[in-house]
Amino acid sequence: MNVAEHTSAEDLGLLVKETQTLLHQRMSEALRPLGLSVPQYACLQALHDTPGITGSELARRVFVSRQSMNVLLQGLEGRGLVERSDRPGPRRERATTISAAATETLALGRAAVSDVAARMVGGLEQEDRDRLRTLLAACSDALLHEER
Repeated sequence: MNVAEHTSAEDLGLLVKETQTLLHQRMSEALRPLGLSVPQYACLQALHDTPGITGSELARRVFVSRQSMNVLLQGLEGRGLVERSDRPGPRRERATTISAAATETLALGRAAVSDVAARMVGGLEQEDRDRLRTLLAACSDALLHEER
């Protein structure tokens, strides 16, 4: 790879990271009035979309460690947004479900996050959005499946 290609690829990587950081900041701002952080919102979303998800998988989806996930779940449980089983299941994990009380909070969070995402891609035509999704998925796949 020549220097120009390296610089171009590196610039793209930095642009993706900058965009991700700005997206996270805007999502944080939008979720703050609901008393949610981005990881808390992502946790509720994952619990809603994937009932029975393990704590380990939940941590992976929310991009936190298992230990951080446990603290996050304790906070959500204290607010009545999730319910955790008293009995440990496989691998001593406690089953966690989204509570009925969290339904409205999650709906408001989804609307807030959707608004942020819509603003992010608002200047793009649908064809460009579809192409961007395809390209970002290809980049993610390339990193996920790279040989170590």
